[in-house]
Amino acid sequence: MSIRRVRSKRAKTDALLADPDLRNDVPSTNDFGRSTVSQMLEQHGMIYVKPVNGTFGNGVIRVEIKAGSPLPYRFQSEETKYSFVSFDEMFNKLILVKKNKPYLAQQGIHLLTHSGRRFDLRVMVQKNLQSQWETTGMIGRVAHPRKIVTNYHAGGTPMPVKKLMNNFLSEEQWKHYEARLRKRGIDIANALEKRFPGLKEIGIDIAVDQNLKPWILEVNTLPDPFLFKKLPSRTVFRTIYSYAVAYGRFRVRKRKV
Repeated sequence: MSIRRVRSKRAKTDALLADPDLRNDVPSTNDFGRSTVSQMLEQHGMIYVKPVNGTFGNGVIRVEIKAGSPLPYRFQSEETKYSFVSFDEMFNKLILVKKNKPYLAQQGIHLLTHSGRRFDLRVMVQKNLQSQWETTGMIGRVAHPRKIVTNYHAGGTPMPVKKLMNNFLSEEQWKHYEARLRKRGIDIANALEKRFPGLKEIGIDIAVDQNLKPWILEVNTLPDPFLFKKLPSRTVFRTIYSYAVAYGRFRVRKRKV
């Protein structure tokens, strides 16, 4: 059984923007260019520029403007930070630092923090044994103190979502919030499947802002299921893995008798 993969962040974002119920949860996203970066920076104060095709947070750059500072234009790539007097000076350096491939510019979301480190959420949605979409797991990703991305492969720390949200939501509020996220995962999967038939699984990167609004940062169509092995309980991972085996992503080796 073939499992469809969609690499282009632009194509997946466009599919989400086409859904009237989801478009307000997608950060403003445009093709990378001098005027786009300038306009979005003035409007949002902070943006991320990222490769159209990329994984594990590779090539992502955070760009900011700090009004009133002698060096107001700034960006960070990996662990290196740059500061500039003018936009032109900053943009010229940005061109040199970024990878030589198509990029997008996306509205920056100021994430919640845990022990001073930013975090976002990964929501796993899969076709279950009845071929219906099911939200099978959620996990938090806490960024490395010196990094701008939360990805585990970039030094991020996986943590249970409930533990991360304990400082922001009561027990009862969390139950409602969790149900909302699970339903949103299915809504997103249905919207993408309309545009890209053949999808069996998606991993959704959700940013939660200071007002607890969940934003759809990105959707991965070949997400890493093994991240969920980092949860204290293996129950979630077992479900995720069993569904992945059922729709053919992994082969189970038969034991010799």
